[in-house]
Amino acid sequence: MFAKKALVTGITGQDGAYLAKHLLDNGYEVYGTYRRSASGTPWRLDYLGITDKVKLVGMELLEFSNILHVVEKIRPDEIYNLAAQSFVKTSFDEPLYTADVDGLGVVRLLESIRKIKPDTKFYQASTSEMYGRTSEGKQNEKTAFRPCSPYAAAKLYAHWMVTNYREGYGLYACSGILFNHESPLRGEEFVTRKITTTLAKIKRGKHDVLELGNVDSFRDWGYAGDYVKAMWLMLQQEKPEDYVIATGETHTIREFANLAAKIIGYNLEWSGKGLDTIAVDSKSGKTLIRINPQYFRPVEVDVLIGDASKAKKELKWQPEVSFENLVEMMMKADFDLIGNNFQPQVLSA
Repeated sequence: MFAKKALVTGITGQDGAYLAKHLLDNGYEVYGTYRRSASGTPWRLDYLGITDKVKLVGMELLEFSNILHVVEKIRPDEIYNLAAQSFVKTSFDEPLYTADVDGLGVVRLLESIRKIKPDTKFYQASTSEMYGRTSEGKQNEKTAFRPCSPYAAAKLYAHWMVTNYREGYGLYACSGILFNHESPLRGEEFVTRKITTTLAKIKRGKHDVLELGNVDSFRDWGYAGDYVKAMWLMLQQEKPEDYVIATGETHTIREFANLAAKIIGYNLEWSGKGLDTIAVDSKSGKTLIRINPQYFRPVEVDVLIGDASKAKKELKWQPEVSFENLVEMMMKADFDLIGNNFQPQVLSA
């Protein structure tokens, strides 16, 4: 017998895969949703060796009747909503779709719980992007939100709807305000994985130069494998509450690139300002990084750093992988993957 049933939306994404493994390790029966229109293979589940242990279910966050049917059929003890249109830059190009999936999609899930199985515990993946251009030094659960993208605004709407369903209907519904979290399973559309993948290709002679946007943005980066444990802990408490999950450290994209390059034998020397900024390998003189304006956001969020004191105190949660170890983990994994000519196919979450 399984301990509990869990439904994980977006299970084929980075967080979904790590969370599925954590749930399986804790004796859960795990169901995971994916978009029926998606193509490719669940390579992240394959990577973790758990594909045959997860029960995949087609579900679309835009279709309420579909969600109702899935919840009615599975009747899960816990639902973790990790599915989203999760690219900030894309949200400026597709604001209506982003609002529907990331905002209203969450309400459809909450309504299905309220109507069918109100004792189901619900976790919503909120984001540090909701803080936007905050003026506070570190962001915690009481920091005012100031979203600077359609993605962040949609996530903030969902965040407050979770609060409304918790307070208005008594649902066990909570949000994890997660700061940036990375891993070898991160999508190549995200800047950290783009850095490690492209540098690996350059080192292997398969690419010429890495193009980036604002290399001086500060982010609080942690390891996704650590962060999914916090998600699970949030649903094991007596009462539902929201928590910030972060490392409390901040680093620039430039720092991330410097460290990743060093791991595979490059030593970056930076010169120039603005769009003329470049990074050259001091040993070979080869230009490895240059700036491309197309990678700048319409509205930049310059600094994000989280205060996870509440989670550390109440959940007894601690990040275990350091920034340096995270970059090393990702860089070595991509260097090995590129060397083996492995190109994972993406199955949309």
